[in-house]
Amino acid sequence: MSKEKKTNAARLLDREGVSYELIPYLVDEHDLSAAHVAASLGEDVKSVFKTIVLRGDKQGCLVCVVPGDSEVDLKRAAKASGNKKVDPLPLKELLPLTGYIRGGCSPIGMKKHFPTYFDASAEEQPFIYVSAGVRGLQLKVAPADLLRCCAAVYAPLTPDEHDS
Repeated sequence: MSKEKKTNAARLLDREGVSYELIPYLVDEHDLSAAHVAASLGEDVKSVFKTIVLRGDKQGCLVCVVPGDSEVDLKRAAKASGNKKVDPLPLKELLPLTGYIRGGCSPIGMKKHFPTYFDASAEEQPFIYVSAGVRGLQLKVAPADLLRCCAAVYAPLTPDEHDS
């Protein structure tokens, strides 16, 4: 692999002594989905996690990291974060608030730290992929290491197949 330019997220992992890999992929501006990223990496979409920023009615902004084949369950995210209700952050607020753009939002290295929650399914994975902070570059990292660096906790954040 060619020497990739280090992102802020990668530098923060370096500072914490976390082992990771930077994995580049070809960006499709018309398809920023986790499914596209997973296909580009040749990985299962369940191991490619997307970072979603929400705003709660009581606690303010929070970050949810969920598998690429799932959506964040807003009721579960609200419960995990101590809110009655949460809503996705309007796209126009993402860059000013986090320093990241859609398709390049990493759970680590935001302008400000927000309470962060990883879907409990991450705990079962030996490693996961998350954005390195720019489109076209993913971090491959052990979820426990990333969780520690993000000061995050595991929580059920995706719809339960038994819910209807």
